Order: sequence, then structure tokens, then C-alpha cells
Amino acid sequence: MIKIVAFFKESYNELTHKVFWPKYSELQNSAILVLIASLIFALMIGVIDYAFDNLIGFIYEEL
Repeated sequence: MIKIVAFFKESYNELTHKVFWPKYSELQNSAILVLIASLIFALMIGVIDYAFDNLIGFIYEEL
């Protein structure tokens, strides 16, 4: 039981004194960057999917 209590005390100490927490503006900028990157990635996957769908449709129509 003593080890469990020590673990939680050390964890709390690390989270409050040793971890660098970003400022709110930095967090917003990072979130916007992730959102934009995700949208670009989704659009790229959508274009590739559309191209392959048309390519496969073209191939099967020829057979």
C-alpha cells in the first residue's frame, strides 16, 4: 500500500512541477494545424479513392 501512495505522490509532483504545459494560444495553434493537416490528408485520400474507382470501372467496362 505504501508503494501505491508513493506512486501517486510522485506522479502528482511530476505533473505539477516537471511537466511543461503549453499556453492556451500554443494549444490553439497546434489544434488548428492538426485540423488543417487532417483535412488535407482526407482530401488526398478522397481524390486517390475517386481515381481508383474510375480506373477500376474503366477496366471492367473494357472486359
